[in-house]
Amino acid sequence: MHLITGTRDPATSFPLPTAIDDGDERRRANRAVAVGAVGLALTGLIEFVVALLSGSAALLGDALHNLSDVTTSAVVFGGFWSSRRVATSRYPYGLERAEDLAGIGVALVIWASAVFAGWESVEKLLRHSPTQQVGWGIGAALVGILGNQLVARYKLVVGRRIQSSTLIADARHSWLDGLSSAGALLGLCGVAVGWEWADGVAGILVTGFICHVGWEVTSDIGHRLLDGVDPAVIETAESVAADVEGVIHAHARARWTGRTLRVEVEGWVASDTSVADADRIGRRVADRVSARLPQMRSFTWAARGVPPG
Repeated sequence: MHLITGTRDPATSFPLPTAIDDGDERRRANRAVAVGAVGLALTGLIEFVVALLSGSAALLGDALHNLSDVTTSAVVFGGFWSSRRVATSRYPYGLERAEDLAGIGVALVIWASAVFAGWESVEKLLRHSPTQQVGWGIGAALVGILGNQLVARYKLVVGRRIQSSTLIADARHSWLDGLSSAGALLGLCGVAVGWEWADGVAGILVTGFICHVGWEVTSDIGHRLLDGVDPAVIETAESVAADVEGVIHAHARARWTGRTLRVEVEGWVASDTSVADADRIGRRVADRVSARLPQMRSFTWAARGVPPG
């Protein structure tokens, strides 16, 4: 009978009851990206045409922000397409992190939008240029609010369902565009009552919203790229594993790669535990941890023998 020695036993991965249909998730993600791109392109074009007619800086910035989302959608789609590559000897985890790298592209577009919106707003205030066709501008801003909120809600629901930080970041970007449109609306309403400066001030407020969401998106993506996880994930995995009969002590690690939460548990067992028994213990640990962490999609178990004391 093979017994567990004092050194680490070869790690074992177990199939999980929380296994998902990755192909179906990718189809959902691609559909969400495509629908969002079409919706925002139409919204942006309407705002762009009206912005040129009215001369509204806030509305122009919002229109270009929406149109830039078509490029962002292409970046997100590229991330999902690249991440489907299977694991190789050079990339043993596959290219799942391509989805997280796409999130960086989303963040860069947000910050570029902030710079452009801020510049246009300051220029508007300094030039004191008039805003015309205010009624049409208000209507276009309302279209921007409605279109962005519908797209943001759709992306957010799909992103949370498939655990995609990149799609969630893109949803926040669309939600941000809705706030941008609301800022443009307030500025145009101010112009309608005689406050010519309101359009430029609204543009500056919109820039503030863009920077706030840009910081949040950048922080979230950076957290994942640096293998950051919620400490509760580690605490849960270790406590659940330690409660399994046969486990003397447990140490856990975890990280995200794209949409996959990978958990590794190293369990200390009695040195006279056979390899077969250690695998059975690992199977029980995997089942119980999976029940407590349904977002976990990869589990690795390594048994280590503890000499009798």
